[in-house]
Amino acid sequence: MGAIDPVALRFGGFEIRWYGIIMATAVAIGTYLAYREAQRKGVNPEHILNIVIIGAPLSWIGARIYYVIFQWEYYAKHLEEIVRIWHGGLAFHGGIITALIVGLLYTRWQRLKFWLMADIFAPSLILGQAIGRVGNFTNQEAYGYVTNVPWAIYMAGAPRHPTFFYESLWNIAVFMFLLWFRRRPGRVDGDIFLAYIALYSVGRFVIEGFRTDSLMLGPFRVAQIVSIAAILIAGFLFYYYRERRSAKR
Repeated sequence: MGAIDPVALRFGGFEIRWYGIIMATAVAIGTYLAYREAQRKGVNPEHILNIVIIGAPLSWIGARIYYVIFQWEYYAKHLEEIVRIWHGGLAFHGGIITALIVGLLYTRWQRLKFWLMADIFAPSLILGQAIGRVGNFTNQEAYGYVTNVPWAIYMAGAPRHPTFFYESLWNIAVFMFLLWFRRRPGRVDGDIFLAYIALYSVGRFVIEGFRTDSLMLGPFRVAQIVSIAAILIAGFLFYYYRERRSAKR
């Protein structure tokens, strides 16, 4: 499997890229799933639409800012590239941090339960990430080291680990787990979201080690540092809320 034209449609000087189509598809499917889950939970689904309308564009901005910060040596010399997100360069961790801030502020403003809303969105987020990683293939980015494995994809002049597909498959597995987990008895609000954060981070930590384009902080891969921190925080909060519930009995 080799290169693919990143442009899906051309109208004169106007282009529609596969990356944009894939990202829009991810948002649409994720919004639909969260909308249905909100209805099932007895939450006004209009809040889902409001959060997506506010949070999606801000999360993309946050993902871009995060990426640009860690690649500032390049962007300081190419300022015009900062706004060209269709060329790629969206860091998921920057996006999820922004989304969490938006969600926290919105739920406090509307007096909603933050952890309940986070649980509603969690499966949508991980499925959206699974779909969005396909956009990395169309943009010919986020690939891994040179390898001779049978499923290698030819990119940048050599057969390479398709790390974007590795992560997509892992995210689909996490999505399926979350659908099962949210039906299990004995959960408390926040369990699904914290499971999502922890499981995604485990996969991201491993897969990041195969990538050639990692954001770096000295000799360390930023995504791996953040993944370790996310696993520890998610584990602590999972334990903390369960202990607090037990103490109230």
